Amino acid sequence: MEMSTRMEDRELTWYEGIKDALPTFIGYMSIGIAAGIVGASSNFSVLEIGLLSALVYAGAAQFIIFALLVQGTPISVIVFTTFIVNLRHLLMSMTLAPVLTKYSLLKNIGIGALLTDETFGVAVTRMAKKEPINDRWMYGLNLSAYAGWIMASVLGATAGKWISNPKAFGLDFALTAMFVALLVLQLQNLKESRLKLYLTLILYTAILMFILSMFVSISIAVLLSTIIAAAIGAVMDR
Repeated sequence: MEMSTRMEDRELTWYEGIKDALPTFIGYMSIGIAAGIVGASSNFSVLEIGLLSALVYAGAAQFIIFALLVQGTPISVIVFTTFIVNLRHLLMSMTLAPVLTKYSLLKNIGIGALLTDETFGVAVTRMAKKEPINDRWMYGLNLSAYAGWIMASVLGATAGKWISNPKAFGLDFALTAMFVALLVLQLQNLKESRLKLYLTLILYTAILMFILSMFVSISIAVLLSTIIAAAIGAVMDR
């Protein structure tokens, strides 16, 4: 069994990562186009939107950046808000780290820098099925998603001049819809006992986030509630 797993691990290629990224790539086409349209309606140029997608590469943060810049929010506040919103990537990277420790620091930085909620979801789903992941597969997955996001946001920015009110078409809800789809995909293949555990933790997270949001910002509340629920999950899973 161990020998079989090692053989499968060696055979994982960039191409398999690219193939597994196809659903994410298609999803990014719709969300990236929506992000580009929202950016264009906020008076950003195609070049600015393309550079934002290439350098920030964080869908939720980009939607927030567009909204804050339009309101004239100070750059320091935008940078701090983006940092807080993206802190969840620390937790996602920590989840994948144990199976990637055999690779160099440089390779792991490359994998972590391009990790998104969606590619993390694909990797974790594979791990939950006891299937291996490796550096080549992760790079194929991440780079395909990265290219798809930039292409889609530039397309959206180009088309944005014809759509002055993205909310009228529900485009501002595209990112939320994709997060919900990823959650459903991760839950549908779980055993009943593990599904109950995960649903319980989701309920705990929602309750904690509601309570904490009364005392701190919603971004901090999301981060703290996720950490607390993860700790509870680790104890319950023993």
